[in-house]
Amino acid sequence: QVQLAETGGGLVQAGGSLRLSCTASGGTFSSYTMAWFRRAPGKDREFVAGITGNGASTYYRDSVKGRFTISRDNAKNTVYLEMNSLKPEDTAVYICAATTYTIVVIPTPLYDYWGQGTQVTVSS
Repeated sequence: QVQLAETGGGLVQAGGSLRLSCTASGGTFSSYTMAWFRRAPGKDREFVAGITGNGASTYYRDSVKGRFTISRDNAKNTVYLEMNSLKPEDTAVYICAATTYTIVVIPTPLYDYWGQGTQVTVSS
């Protein structure tokens, strides 16, 4: 059983930056593809970015390409999401997830473990 805990959310002005962290316990972290999702008020959960177990492959939703960077440190069992040039429409609860798929996948049912999420609020 893998448990995921996110930190790093907060309130930031538009154009600012935040770095989210998600630390895993249980399981073999490097064997999991990891991803960040987000859920904005009144909207469905959506995929933001994903990274394979060895960090060699990443994938982003179009609206965050060039602004967000996903990375991982397998020695620390942690995946990160560096968010720059934040916009008010990035406001959401950000949730990390783990899957046993060896490629980055998008549909939420394909993820096995989920964190509780961390709130990111971007003011205009």
